[in-house]
This record gives sequence, structure tokens and C-alpha cells, in this order.
Amino acid sequence: MARALILAAGRGERMRPLTDATPKPLLPAGGRPLIEWQARRLAEAGFRELVINHSHLGAQIESAVGDGSRFGARIRYSHEASALETAGGVAHALHLLDDEPFVVVSGDIYTTFDYASLAGPIAAIARDPRRTVAHLVMVENPTWHARGDDMGLRDGRIVRGAERLTYGNIAVFHPGMFRAIAPHAPLKLFPWVYGFVDEGRVSGELFHGTWDNIGTPAQLADLDRRLAR
Repeated sequence: MARALILAAGRGERMRPLTDATPKPLLPAGGRPLIEWQARRLAEAGFRELVINHSHLGAQIESAVGDGSRFGARIRYSHEASALETAGGVAHALHLLDDEPFVVVSGDIYTTFDYASLAGPIAAIARDPRRTVAHLVMVENPTWHARGDDMGLRDGRIVRGAERLTYGNIAVFHPGMFRAIAPHAPLKLFPWVYGFVDEGRVSGELFHGTWDNIGTPAQLADLDRRLAR
């Protein structure tokens, strides 16, 4: 199974003061740090080679998560002196992700998404990256992002100008996408990735299951209550 990168470098400004002393991915919900839910589910789905990028209070993440052996995986770390955003962070970690398509997920979401189901998109991207260079998992627009993102789905492809959906912070990427990004350069995933979308080279799917993007202390508390039940 391919490698996976868990994004954990963000400062979590909207979560302050909780994130002043604790990195956002280590905030607990349901008795576990957010990032541990991700690491466990990825390992259970067969992703045994994991990379975690970090910046803000990153040493705490390495200490808390460790080498991955308790999840049945191997975890390596990509340190960023200052956070490089998603695309920049992926480019910075490429040397740990080899030359095959890899999964990228955020360390601050909670979801029941089945990561093993990404085997098909991984194989399609590996087989013909000129046709499909990435695969994005989309979700229905949450109340706090009611207008969605500037993209939707049509016949299994990500397109713009369709009914807007929200990017679920789960994706498969071909490493070739990121090799032209300057080293140590901060770069957001959007709108950069729209260049590949407009070329018709990005597939997608709509996930209807449990998905929470934890952006505020109130959202974290709500998730914690639901998991406790």
C-alpha cells in the first residue's frame, strides 16, 4: 500500500488559547488526540509508512505520536521551520514519500472514511498520471462553509462551475505535481491545484459519512461529546 502524509504543521489560530501550549493535532476528542484517530485508521487500512509534517510545537507531536510502532506502522517526520501551507508542505516532504502516488490527510479532522477505498484511485494515478494526477474526496457543505469550495463533481471528475462541494482534506496525489515547487516555499493547495483541475486531470468522489473539520474550540467540544456517547 502507498505511503500517507498527515498534515500537522498549522498554527491553529482559531483554536487559541488551546493551541498556545498544545499543537492543534494533539487536542483530544473521545479520549484520543485528533491526529491519533488519523494514524490508527490509516494503519488499519494498510498504510504502514506514514509521514507527519509539523512546525508549531512539533517536538510535542513527535513525543506524543512516536515512531508508529504502537499503531503497527512506521512514522517519520518532516519538520518545517515555519509552516509551508499544504502544497509547500507536501513538496518539502517529498523525499520521504518515494515516487509513487501517496495519500494526504489533515491531522485535525475526524472521519470514518475508509482509507482502504483509495486503492483504486492510487492505482489509476500510478497507471496513467497524464490522465489523472490527483484524486480529491469531497463532502457536503457544512453549515460553517455553506457556499462550499470553487469546485464540484461531474462524472467522477473534479470540475469548476458545477454544484459546489467542500474539499474533505483527504486526497491522493502523484509526486510529480509538486516537484516544480521551490524548496522551502510556502504554497497553499488552492488555488494552485485548480490548474490541474482545469486540465481535467483530477478525479473525485463524494463521501457521505461522518466528517468533522475541527476549527474552533466549540467544534472540538461538540465532537468530544458525540464520541463520548
